[in-house]
Amino acid sequence: MIALLSPAKTLDFTTPVSITTHTQPQFLNKSEQLIKKLRKLKPQHLQSLMSISPQLAELNMQRYLNWHLPFTPQNARQAILAFKGDVYLGLQAANFTEDNFLYAQQHVRILSGLYGMLRPLDLIQPYRLEMGTAFVVSASCKNLYQYWGKTITQALNNEILRNCQQYPDDGSLKSAKMVLNLASNEYFAAIVAKQLKAQVLTIQFKEYKNDQLKMISFFAKRARGLFVNYMVKNNINQIDDLQGFTTEGYCFNSQLSTPNNWAIYAHKPSINCTRNKDLAILQYLCKENRLNNHLSFIFFIRIYNFI
Repeated sequence: MIALLSPAKTLDFTTPVSITTHTQPQFLNKSEQLIKKLRKLKPQHLQSLMSISPQLAELNMQRYLNWHLPFTPQNARQAILAFKGDVYLGLQAANFTEDNFLYAQQHVRILSGLYGMLRPLDLIQPYRLEMGTAFVVSASCKNLYQYWGKTITQALNNEILRNCQQYPDDGSLKSAKMVLNLASNEYFAAIVAKQLKAQVLTIQFKEYKNDQLKMISFFAKRARGLFVNYMVKNNINQIDDLQGFTTEGYCFNSQLSTPNNWAIYAHKPSINCTRNKDLAILQYLCKENRLNNHLSFIFFIRIYNFI
């Protein structure tokens, strides 16, 4: 099975990495062509194209100018350790063992607007290019979906075939043909679904709020990372074994699930358990300078409807 994740806009290229093993992205020639196109833009155009601030436009233009081959551990780092968004907060890849990294390298893929599709240990250099960006690559290629769609889909098919060859024709083979969709709609849309030779299983995470199950973006993203962490740490190869995921109170719901869509929700815990969980998240965000103390306080009290 292969789990698909979205990348993150938040990056970390300063914290020491926990593994030296690395690989090269598979489509660097196509990435380089995009970089050449992006370098021709002015910061003002980039700001409008990506709906970002002037400061971020300047930062990312500089990233494009600095981007160069070959990738080495001195000028790049492994993708799974470079991304630091909400999904990767749950994934906690910095705590992986060498065996965990090797499992992830075979079973986890990260979709990317610049790199197409990444293995966890593929080296990357800093960038920002979301898959949904309305970037016209050429007269015949109006967006990044057209640019990457067939390439990503064929690569996935090749990896699924390779995985299937490792298993006998039993339950393991069925699991080997499975693609777990843990990516956002923006990124999963890059795959040409009708050409994909696999069963796609989409995982949905919901939380109890006001006695109702709701999808809360921050928690859903983090739960995707927790789910892949569970998959990696337990070396799971049978799809049904993933139903044992119970991290932080989440639970597989068979009544709300179908063969192609799994519903996983958080049991309604005691208020103290919930607050302890969220305080731990907020402390991490502050440590990573992703929220200052004032914003953390507002975030916390809004969760519990204090304002």
